[in-house]
Amino acid sequence: MTDRDGNYVLIVHEVADYAAWKAVFDDAAPIRRAAGEIYYHLLRLALDANEVVHFSRWSSLTDARRFFESPELVRIREEAGVKAPTFRYLESLEDGLL
Repeated sequence: MTDRDGNYVLIVHEVADYAAWKAVFDDAAPIRRAAGEIYYHLLRLALDANEVVHFSRWSSLTDARRFFESPELVRIREEAGVKAPTFRYLESLEDGLL
């Protein structure tokens, strides 16, 4: 199955405390939705509960960049205890089910 309209963001970041970060993440759901986030999936490293991966689908990569680089989100990340996030903006090539 091909999905050429898929715009995704992969963020890997360390958080000071997962439970505290998750509360801020959940509270930010309305602004993420309004900014263009369609879907998200959270993962974490098997050996480090505070290294979080946030994989999300967006209406456009422009919307995603605008949101993640906004002063408001920088402030929210600081409040949530996020350390040195790494962002990857991705366009879908193909997906499939085996």
